[in-house]
Amino acid sequence: MKGCVTIFIALLLSIIPRTAYSQLISHHGVVSGGYDFWVYVPQERAARDTAKLPLVVFLHGKSLSGNNLEQVRGYGPLEALKFGRKIDALILAPQAQAGWSPSRVMKVLDWTEKHYPVDTSRVYVFGMSMGGYGTIDFVGTYPKKVAAAIAMCGGGTIKDYSGLNKVPLWIIHGTSDSSVSYKESQKVVDAMKASGPADLLRFDLHEGVNHSRLGRVFYMSEPYEWFLKHSLSDSVRAVDRTIEITKEGMANAYRSMPGRRTLKVVEYRKPAPRQAQRPEKTSDAANEPAEAKSTVAEPAEAPSVYIVKEGDTLSKIAKKTGTTVDALCEKNNITRRTILRIGRRLVL
Repeated sequence: MKGCVTIFIALLLSIIPRTAYSQLISHHGVVSGGYDFWVYVPQERAARDTAKLPLVVFLHGKSLSGNNLEQVRGYGPLEALKFGRKIDALILAPQAQAGWSPSRVMKVLDWTEKHYPVDTSRVYVFGMSMGGYGTIDFVGTYPKKVAAAIAMCGGGTIKDYSGLNKVPLWIIHGTSDSSVSYKESQKVVDAMKASGPADLLRFDLHEGVNHSRLGRVFYMSEPYEWFLKHSLSDSVRAVDRTIEITKEGMANAYRSMPGRRTLKVVEYRKPAPRQAQRPEKTSDAANEPAEAKSTVAEPAEAPSVYIVKEGDTLSKIAKKTGTTVDALCEKNNITRRTILRIGRRLVL
């Protein structure tokens, strides 16, 4: 009997997915001309190589800007995950140093679609404050890439707003917002209506709601449920108006989550270079694909990264690592005068 139990356990372990946990994967210096970014892979789907997943692009506000990717976990979808919010989608969370550039966001999105199992018909954008501006600007610039978007307490800086009319768009603002006036969202709505029919637009003004209170929407289930009601493959594009975000829902956002959870945080590692293999005489390898690409970034060979230590300077680091100061500056988007903080990661 004991032997049968042992065999059963061995068989059970053999069929448990190798990636049976949620992953939060950091990416530093991976996309030239893009941003550093996080990718969240949900536990329920992480091991299904062929499963395509929706993707939520989170564009943060000014307070999370900088060079420390950990800051992006300060609020928003990534922190909501920590508090137990279930989001059955990949999450792409880049970090900007100043304002958002649609073309740089696009570069990161393109890379992510090539390296993760993204359902390209269900890409959503979710931004607040500076990220609200970034959402409007990105969706207006690349409307064919986005299935739906939510822009909270932001505005817009693009010249042509007609592209926004092609995407289910939910603009949300509070009338008591002292950081970004609700009139900035109103300007976007007016520009959209002036450029054509705005049938796919939802515009909600919440009386008496301030800037920070609106941030609680990230922790509610409603925005993620709303996203999943939209797809680029829909025969007729329409905006869902059944799901509501209320002041009461914001007040209870934290209470509605089950509790803290732990995510496995890892660093993206570039695949090791393939070595030439001797052809086998009896093999049909010539008819096989040259390389099977994993749809989930697996920890493999790490990109060359140097962690700044006390007393380090750019010239000392360059000498230690066999590179040049100019190369370090170019790869890390810094100058020779940049102050190096202890613990900072530099891509070599």
